[in-house]
Amino acid sequence: MKRDHLIVQARKKVSDPYDVAYFAKKHGIDSTDAAPIINLHRSDRDSADRAAYHLKNTL
Repeated sequence: MKRDHLIVQARKKVSDPYDVAYFAKKHGIDSTDAAPIINLHRSDRDSADRAAYHLKNTL
């Protein structure tokens, strides 16, 4: 039971505010746009960087 609870919490985890702020500043995008990118790509920074680059070019 306890293990299942930890898995659910891990899946719900939203990125730390510092990570979102840093990522948004690094790519020149809004933090409301950065948070979904980080949550979608998780630890794949190259993929997240590409997504932010494409987002910035479409704005």
